[in-house]
Amino acid sequence: MSSDDYLIEWLGSRAVVRMPAEIDVTNADQARAALVAAADQDPAALIIDMSATTFCDSAGVQAIVMGYRQAAGNRTRLRLVTTEVGRILQLAGIGELMPIDASLDAALAATEG
Repeated sequence: MSSDDYLIEWLGSRAVVRMPAEIDVTNADQARAALVAAADQDPAALIIDMSATTFCDSAGVQAIVMGYRQAAGNRTRLRLVTTEVGRILQLAGIGELMPIDASLDAALAATEG
């Protein structure tokens, strides 16, 4: 999967980047590139949708951190949607960087307006 394969969906001024089922060393660079590319388009909010992600290793966590850094540098609000890998992301401290939502609807509601 290349960075071009990551869907960036625009909902008004908000960008939603859908992550794959697994994020590991084999595709973390593409995930990072997709997040950075979305953040570079200056959305009002960037939502990382990991609702379909069932595995995320440390390379995936690093990709999320890089997306966070790019978004923070652009003053873009960032939210993360996760279910299956939420615990590992919390343990890695991602919850300290950005709010984590259990559904895309919750993330969208939190970024309205």
